[in-house]
Amino acid sequence: MERERFMKLLPWVSTPILLALIIAIWKFGTSTFSVSPFVLPPPEDVGRNLLELMQRPEEWLVHAQITLVETVVGFGFALVTGVVVGAVLGRIFWLELAVRPLVVALQVIPKVALIPLFVIWFGFGLTSKVIIAAILAFFPIMLNVLLGVRSVEPGHREVMRSLNANRWQTFSSLDFHSTLPYVFAGMEVGIVLALIGAIVGEYLGGNEGLGYMVVVSLNALDAPRLFAVIILLAVLGWLLFFAVNGIKRLMIPWHESVIESGIS
Repeated sequence: MERERFMKLLPWVSTPILLALIIAIWKFGTSTFSVSPFVLPPPEDVGRNLLELMQRPEEWLVHAQITLVETVVGFGFALVTGVVVGAVLGRIFWLELAVRPLVVALQVIPKVALIPLFVIWFGFGLTSKVIIAAILAFFPIMLNVLLGVRSVEPGHREVMRSLNANRWQTFSSLDFHSTLPYVFAGMEVGIVLALIGAIVGEYLGGNEGLGYMVVVSLNALDAPRLFAVIILLAVLGWLLFFAVNGIKRLMIPWHESVIESGIS
């Protein structure tokens, strides 16, 4: 009981301590080594700019909403297609062998290099960012689902056959529950990559979103504002990740990844 309580409280204690340590090192480095504020602004300047942004939500809230929509929509497309493709390839071994070279070739292509093409094809609006977010999130989801389908124990299938279970019963009672942990493992990686895809798309071809705010701050050589926007992006990524993690805790509270983390 004491150990479980300690494990649950540990992140709430360690996280503030680590953040305070990072800020202290940051402040020590900027003051001791006379680092140029254009390279690394002191933390108090960044904090002041972040506070100013928070007090003027009209400057960033619309951009944050746009980045959030691009990320969530792209992630949604990636989740649906990744689960379907991964399940099909996992169950049909010869098809997976046939398309494996193509999947590997598509996976190793630097996705950032495709953004100019998407801008040419779909313009500077929402569509091109959603597509690059979906592409980045698709592969970890698809590969984890494929692995999950392949990881179902053959002995468990034999038990279901001995119980005269039909295909739907086998899927709902065995395949679905066995594959869910792998789906969520892919989702936790995919949601972060979807956010990265949306931001990079805004870097290279857009006039709205938090990524666009980063570019504007960079062009103005406003390093404190640049760091403040990066902190907003980090908070957005943190919220999205923990939203997926929260759904995971609700869906598979029985799984080792949830139990051992002390969050069940």
